[in-house]
Amino acid sequence: MDQPTVLIISDNAEFSRSITARWQMERHVPSFTLLSEDLWPRSVENFAVAIVGPLRRELLSVILEPLHSTQQPLFCVCDDSSTGQLVRERWPRTSVLPCDENWLNVLVLSAGEAVLRARAEARARAAEEKCVVLERQATLGRYMLDMRHGLNNALTSLLGNSDLLLIEPGSLSAQARAQIETIRNMTLRINEVMQRFSSLEKEMNVVAQQVERDSGKYRTAAVAGD
Repeated sequence: MDQPTVLIISDNAEFSRSITARWQMERHVPSFTLLSEDLWPRSVENFAVAIVGPLRRELLSVILEPLHSTQQPLFCVCDDSSTGQLVRERWPRTSVLPCDENWLNVLVLSAGEAVLRARAEARARAAEEKCVVLERQATLGRYMLDMRHGLNNALTSLLGNSDLLLIEPGSLSAQARAQIETIRNMTLRINEVMQRFSSLEKEMNVVAQQVERDSGKYRTAAVAGD
């Protein structure tokens, strides 16, 4: 899975540098995309969290509006309380942090939790998508297993009738005989495929039984441990 990206928007190079340096002290360090205020808005895809540094009031709407419309967590560090109150009122989804002596630790810890949550949600979505694919494949497999008996009967009939036709010498033209032999050979190939499905079903049943036995052992051991 791709490493999550934290988007940092600020004209203050020290602001961005202090965040990236402080984040290096954490166990999980994301990748960073650093932008100055004059480079926004621009197309930045697949970021997990956005952090905006102290802004001039005339730039608040330009930068915060497009970020607020996304689903990604958004943090904004404000120099004064009036700007912070304005941001809370107009963009309520934004987490506002005052630029006090603890802002850096609070920001990195809070944004770090948001990054981990975004990563977990991405994994959950990937797992759900994989489950959908597996469910479709399982449905197809179950359908083919259910149809196996009918297909086997049809294959047996094709093989039997083709063998009967082929054992009568001189009753067929060379072209007709070649066509029947082709049908018989293709039928045999289909029959081999069906036999593989039967073997696969047996293997799956054995695995399922083993898993059930192992689960029973674990449950027994857990009860004994209690």
